[in-house]
Amino acid sequence: MIIAEEKPIKEILAMIEGCDKIIVAGCKGCVTVCSTGGEKEVGILASALRLARQTQGKPLETKEITLERQCDTEYLEPLREIADSFPVVLSLACGAGIQFLAEKFRKLPILPAVNTQFIGVTEEQGVWTERCQACGNCVLDRTGGICPVARCSKSLFNGPCGGSKGGKCEIDSQVDCGWQLIYDRMKELGQLEKLEEPMPVKDWSTSRDGGPRKRVREDLKI
Repeated sequence: MIIAEEKPIKEILAMIEGCDKIIVAGCKGCVTVCSTGGEKEVGILASALRLARQTQGKPLETKEITLERQCDTEYLEPLREIADSFPVVLSLACGAGIQFLAEKFRKLPILPAVNTQFIGVTEEQGVWTERCQACGNCVLDRTGGICPVARCSKSLFNGPCGGSKGGKCEIDSQVDCGWQLIYDRMKELGQLEKLEEPMPVKDWSTSRDGGPRKRVREDLKI
């Protein structure tokens, strides 16, 4: 799940300065699950923006819409039906959804209302933690299902740095040492011998640092 958080209202107001009407567009995907960009959050943000602009003496008209997903063409038609009547879309989707809208609505500014954080999981109600950096070269089979790229603060591939203490990371004592987690898990599985096999140098060209990536499934193409 992609995790995002809403931008400060002051920053959003600065982005829409000069606009007298906007579309506030939510997404029923990941940002709904992490309580950042769903229908409820769209309503709250739209109300907050109208109130803030009213106090400034600059009334704002808002149109609220929450799409099934903003990253798939098939779900964009409801937005297309109203887009011509508004000069700006304020999107509460993740960065991927925002960019996709910008590609599909070439003449319409698409503004981000959220900051996309990471790919993670729901640890408990209201708490999400990072689990994957989408590096494109998964090694979870060798590390007990715990990612050394995302869970180790230094993204080390062949064991801990030696600076951890009491199972906590030396960079942040509130964070579990990724390699302590890996060791404990491999011990539970009875697979500690796997940790004796050095992992090869990572091919970072498959990661987010390697440029825009594309995945094609020929069997699914029409």
